[in-house]
Amino acid sequence: MKKILMATTAVALLGTGAHAEDTKIGILLGFTGPLESLANDMAAGAELAISEVNESGNFLDGATVSSERGDTGCIDAGLAVASAERLITSDRVKGIVGGMCSGETTASLQNVAIPNGIVMISPSATSPALSDVEDNGLFFRTSPSDARQGQVMADILNDRGISEVAVTYTNNDYGKGLADSFETAFKESGGTVTINTSHEDGKADYSAEVGALASAGGEVLVVAGYVDQGGAGIVNGALDAGAFDTFMFPDGMVSDTLEEKFAESADGSFGQNPSAAGEGPDTYKKMGEEAGFEPTNAFSPESYDAAALILLAMQAAGSNDPAEYKEKVMEVANAPGEKILPGELGKALQIIKDGGDVDYVGASAVELIGPGESAGSYREIEMKDGKMVTVGYR
Repeated sequence: MKKILMATTAVALLGTGAHAEDTKIGILLGFTGPLESLANDMAAGAELAISEVNESGNFLDGATVSSERGDTGCIDAGLAVASAERLITSDRVKGIVGGMCSGETTASLQNVAIPNGIVMISPSATSPALSDVEDNGLFFRTSPSDARQGQVMADILNDRGISEVAVTYTNNDYGKGLADSFETAFKESGGTVTINTSHEDGKADYSAEVGALASAGGEVLVVAGYVDQGGAGIVNGALDAGAFDTFMFPDGMVSDTLEEKFAESADGSFGQNPSAAGEGPDTYKKMGEEAGFEPTNAFSPESYDAAALILLAMQAAGSNDPAEYKEKVMEVANAPGEKILPGELGKALQIIKDGGDVDYVGASAVELIGPGESAGSYREIEMKDGKMVTVGYR
């Protein structure tokens, strides 16, 4: 059995206000599994927001906040549910930053969070199916749905003059949802998908999958997988066989690990991940680097924002009761109100305490639409001269 990771962040001294007590926030991410290379920087982002709130002393009349980590394995629904149950029933968290991957997020949301009335804000679960989950107003996302990413991918390919691609996706809710969304958008724009087929994670040999992809052909191979798992196996197999030399990497592949593994061997390959440009992301980058983690890794900014939204919503409700503060998440995330950037959470808490409104912009240009999910901004990356470089935003 995989070990459930547990960690408590002790932060700041208790205040002296009437409501001075500790509020616990769960951080439910894939600390093991196919995206473990991203999880620590995501958790560090959420914990940075918590530390910032504590340092201000402005939260709920002097209450402090601490974090409890839980592991989902990213693709292990059973582990995710067990970790969520422990966070809620044993650790008594009042909100959860997570889950990380779409399938385990759906499982922990439906089986644990909703029955217990706990708010979850996922920084990275992007399946379009999550937009339609009956969630009792408890589920939000600081990352956009893959319905948006599929269109962005089609736009990037069209702008590069690429009209024919092969697609391989990891065989789960995230992979299939993204692959289907992309295929629809690309075909509608006049593109051709020669094959759209799944691969399993955890295999030692992907030669059969690569053979089928090569037979179908295409100018580019779209790899909607995980950089720590089958996605990397597919790319390695394709390079070794000479089947493809140019790849498109969606968000599950984009991290420092991608650069380390493929920046030189897959020169000219490209992709995208949710990210924004501007003062908010720039400020967060400086804050993260000073705190000792990599803030530009995928979904780290969204994790900071998820924790910030939970805490600002609590402040707006005057309560850490999810039944009350769930109604305030959209309110603090959107206009009207004073725009709030990273490093300004103490200021935001004071504005709310004084009866004012805030429009949280944060590290990822937060704007929640529809069922409480990000409208979506994407960073376009490309492998150039052995480096993964940012070439623009969409």
